[in-house]
Amino acid sequence: MTRLPEDEFELETLVRERTGEITQYLAAIVDSSDDAIISKDLHGTITSWNQGAERIYGYTASEAIGKPIAILIPAERQGEESGMLERLNRGERIDHFETVRLRKDGTRIEVSLTVSPVRNARREIIGASKIARDITDRKRRQAQLLILAREAEHRAKNMLSIVLATVQLAHADTAHELKRAIEGRIQALASVAELFAESRWKGVDLHTLVTRELSPFCEHGLTPCHLEGPSLILEPNTAQAIIMTLHELTSNAAKYGALSAPDGHIHVEWSVTENNQVVLRWTESGGPHVEPPSREGFGTQLMKAMISGQLQGRLAFDWRPEGLACEIVVRTC
Repeated sequence: MTRLPEDEFELETLVRERTGEITQYLAAIVDSSDDAIISKDLHGTITSWNQGAERIYGYTASEAIGKPIAILIPAERQGEESGMLERLNRGERIDHFETVRLRKDGTRIEVSLTVSPVRNARREIIGASKIARDITDRKRRQAQLLILAREAEHRAKNMLSIVLATVQLAHADTAHELKRAIEGRIQALASVAELFAESRWKGVDLHTLVTRELSPFCEHGLTPCHLEGPSLILEPNTAQAIIMTLHELTSNAAKYGALSAPDGHIHVEWSVTENNQVVLRWTESGGPHVEPPSREGFGTQLMKAMISGQLQGRLAFDWRPEGLACEIVVRTC
């Protein structure tokens, strides 16, 4: 059971002790905070400075106390301080004001400020207390997310425009064949989108792209395939155009060319020129006898739309009797 104080002197002593303990406890909380907790007088002179302020701004308490708060404010934002003082003199509190401040080494950080008036025993405003939270990383993440969102929007619009072109240029003798043609082209786009997602949209290796498209025919030894070329990372627009072109070449070879014959062979090689152009050559052999088409098919129109139209590249066909040869030339970026 707690003993009650016996007289007024003992009560005052007990109150002082308890008040001192509470004050020390609160001071410890302030000093150990990760946020910068600073007080200043009405002239803008720093009067207190916790360890959080040391970590965020780089000044020690001895370096900061007695200095003007303006040492933390960039030149173009000095007007913010006078505006805050005016509001504080009216007794207002400023919550979560996001701005930029300076560290001791001159680097800029983004902070969220909460500023409250400090009053004396007569309720007169004698200064201000500032709590500053470093939000530099949060703002950087927000900026990155905004960039990613814009990039995703751009990629989605680009993908939809390609799908629209694919549908518009699709043609077949029956509804079933038309459906399969559209499905194949959209699947090719889905495949390259998956590869980009795996790389977090950093790029797709051309060897992986060619291998993915030819894998149903070449992985199990159905048709000999030879791939040759350096490691080359393609950005989204280039990769989408090339995968669509490869899909059309593969589909054509499966119907009429080397992939339709037991002795057929596909050779795909690529290189990079001195002026940053990718040259990709598709060569078929061992398939049925080839004759030049009497008219330009819808697949050829789509390839030209992708390579010549979208990428401003060059597409050339050589309908040799022993097999089709195709050359694609596009810029790497």
